[in-house]
Amino acid sequence: MADSLGVRVGRIISASAHALIDQVEGALPDAVMQQTLREIDAAIDEVRTELGKAIASRHLASKRLTEQSSRHEDLSEQVEIALGQGREDLAKAAIESQLDIEAQVPVLESTVADTASRERELEGYVAALQAKRREMEDGFQSLLAARKYAAEKVGAAPLGGNGPGVARRIDDATTAFNRVMAREGGSGVGRVDRGLDSRLAELDRLSRQNRVEERLATLRAKVAKD
Repeated sequence: MADSLGVRVGRIISASAHALIDQVEGALPDAVMQQTLREIDAAIDEVRTELGKAIASRHLASKRLTEQSSRHEDLSEQVEIALGQGREDLAKAAIESQLDIEAQVPVLESTVADTASRERELEGYVAALQAKRREMEDGFQSLLAARKYAAEKVGAAPLGGNGPGVARRIDDATTAFNRVMAREGGSGVGRVDRGLDSRLAELDRLSRQNRVEERLATLRAKVAKD
């Protein structure tokens, strides 16, 4: 799952708005744009699902590690008490429990580290996909504007108008888009478009804005220092 998700994200990030339009024979750019954005939104949703699983796994492993470490300390105290009372049998039992804990701790620590690394990877996927979505949308809009201008210059109806045969052209665009995405390992339009939660989208926007402001402040300070 991890590998296939990474491959899919890589395919989306590598895509080009203009190249996609060029590969889809006779397609309406606007139809292709909407389908491509839905594909990216679906990928973001899928990555976020995996991110939630990684966060939950790390939380459980961290909690178990804390519990085991605390138990190990308690057993150390109990060993001293048992020895002080001449109960070597109880001390041995406590030490055996400590050894069992010590065997588990490295695995728990590795799980915490691995899931934390996976979280960072998935968070990077989300950020990259969101950036790609903005890039694709901007690219499509620029392409639409250019084609509309070119059509008007030659006196033709702009692409995406309401003339006869538009519904058929949209169907053709959908079919061609699915064919291209299938060749590239994508899923096409058949996916369920659950979209982005409005609050999460707003949080993403604020986070991005904050990063921009932080970087700007750093550059300002550097310029002022020079």
